[in-house]
Amino acid sequence: MTCKGYILIEATVGKARDVAKALGKLPTVDEAYLITGPYDIIAIVQGADASEVSTVVATQIHAVPGISRTITCLNVTDLSVTSS
Repeated sequence: MTCKGYILIEATVGKARDVAKALGKLPTVDEAYLITGPYDIIAIVQGADASEVSTVVATQIHAVPGISRTITCLNVTDLSVTSS
């Protein structure tokens, strides 16, 4: 089973679009979106386990200029929740 990480990102003022574009070019980032609310961007990454996701965040995502803070939320189950 793979581990999926949802990375909530705060960008420095005026840099959100540049950060999202840079994240979208990383081969380890599956998706990156500009969002509204307390965070500016959400990026989605997958790894073999939580350690691999953590390594991607620490070595690749944090290396992108313009990121001021991140919070990583890990998928903890393989169940899909859908409404009927």
